[in-house]
Amino acid sequence: MRNRRAALAAVAGAASLALTLTACGQNSEGGSEENKGDAKGGTIGIAMPTKSSERWISDGNNVVKDLQAKGYKTKLVYGEDEPDQQVSQIENLITQGVKALIIAAIDNKSLNNVLQQAKDAGIPVISYDRLILGTENVDYYASFDNEKVGKLQADYIVDKLGLKDGKGPFNIELFAGSNDDNNTKYFFNGAMSVLKPYIDDKKLVVQSGQTALNQVTTLRWDGATAQRRMDDILTKSYKTKKVDAVLSPYDGISIGILSALKSDNYGSASKPLPVITGQDAEVASVKSIKAGQQTMTVYKDLRKLAQVATDMVDALLNDKKPETNDTKTYDNGSKVVPAYLLQPVSVDRTNYKQVLVDGGYYTENDLK
Repeated sequence: MRNRRAALAAVAGAASLALTLTACGQNSEGGSEENKGDAKGGTIGIAMPTKSSERWISDGNNVVKDLQAKGYKTKLVYGEDEPDQQVSQIENLITQGVKALIIAAIDNKSLNNVLQQAKDAGIPVISYDRLILGTENVDYYASFDNEKVGKLQADYIVDKLGLKDGKGPFNIELFAGSNDDNNTKYFFNGAMSVLKPYIDDKKLVVQSGQTALNQVTTLRWDGATAQRRMDDILTKSYKTKKVDAVLSPYDGISIGILSALKSDNYGSASKPLPVITGQDAEVASVKSIKAGQQTMTVYKDLRKLAQVATDMVDALLNDKKPETNDTKTYDNGSKVVPAYLLQPVSVDRTNYKQVLVDGGYYTENDLK
């Protein structure tokens, strides 16, 4: 997971995907795209957060494709990181009589009223990758093992720095995702379960002193916001020291962090870049990894996530029980939402070809 601004290169890659989506037809609903498809299964509403991130365009495309293959029409909307706009879009989808909703929330606490409308209309709701909070009107949750995402990032830092071999101390800075995204705490807590013992033993030192989640969040997962924060940290805390590692939860944030580091002469022969993590295996970051800049990313196969969510919809609309593999973890404050969690994979220069290219997620040309 995934409201996130990537660097221009990532947006350029996203634009090409957007053309594929808009080829399905675009109407005047402020970013709504309709797939004509086969109507035998009715129309499914899909609400995604933003087109400014490559991954959400991929998600929208994948969900539309899978639903079409199952015989449904679709109405796909993007809220462009504006919670009120997303609420309005979902209200419109309900009014139009969709049979089910798949929602990746911008603000996970802003949908209570509109989801009550969905409940009153008999419309089931799948929470997509970001758990919707504070309402009973969420039927199922499709996502990845989000704590494992954070653990993979932290384990990579530990291994790269040789901390298990007693090396150190090293300087590290911590970044987290948006404070209105429920996944943020899972990513961060997963990472800190690995990193905190080394911080407590002073083998890892956070020179900025910013270690609490509320100190390190990045609103809307925005790369430019992360870049400004990293600039500020370098100016205040690293005049005579160097950064050895940066915990970054998402590729768009990683690109922003890299921009700040490069502006401070990191990446030169005398000042090597630190270990920098990421998530989502976006094109710009995979290219950066190939070039020896960003160090790793956590790959989440969005094709599989779309399949899980659309299978859930199909089961519900055919009076079947969707498959789940976690019925205890995801308490949204009103209920424990039954979930199906997929497994993330750590990717760096050593295995990106095997995982991403050989796995059919990208072609070699995509990553040139």
